[in-house]
Amino acid sequence: MVTPEITPEERSALDKALLDALTPLASALRARATGLPEERVWSEDPVEVALSVLATWKVVDTRVGHLTATAAGTAGACGASYERLGAAWGITRQGARKKWPDAVGRGPVAPVVLELFGGRAELIDDQPSGRWRWTGLGADGTRGAADPGTPSATKEEAAAYAGAFLREHGTGPVQDPSGRSSA
Repeated sequence: MVTPEITPEERSALDKALLDALTPLASALRARATGLPEERVWSEDPVEVALSVLATWKVVDTRVGHLTATAAGTAGACGASYERLGAAWGITRQGARKKWPDAVGRGPVAPVVLELFGGRAELIDDQPSGRWRWTGLGADGTRGAADPGTPSATKEEAAAYAGAFLREHGTGPVQDPSGRSSA
């Protein structure tokens, strides 16, 4: 895929649209930062005004970066290779892999099994969200699972919740790292 070129007219229209979108955000951010009413924020020191505009572009740049990564991840989830991502962005396959390391090849991950306190839990990669959930059976026969509406952000977080469940529903006294037992 060749990186698309835009015409001078399209570039001018894009610049106008971006500036039209930026102006209300810049006004709101500057008003909050200075405490001035929005109608007065642009009549202050020109250097401060220009720096406010620059800071607002940084906010926009961060959001564009997030949306770009989301688009790359979506393309990867739909089967695009790093070579195709790179071609669309005008960089090499290696450059695309470095820019979006998790965009391609993140198929389902095998469940991770925890066996603790006489019980067993599985940590499951919640595709396509990239978050983690868990299900478990405690030693006392109690079944448990992560709240389906709030999967964990990381495998480690899901493991912590599953481990706490298994400990609560384990058999016999539990040894803490200091060697003391607790009920």
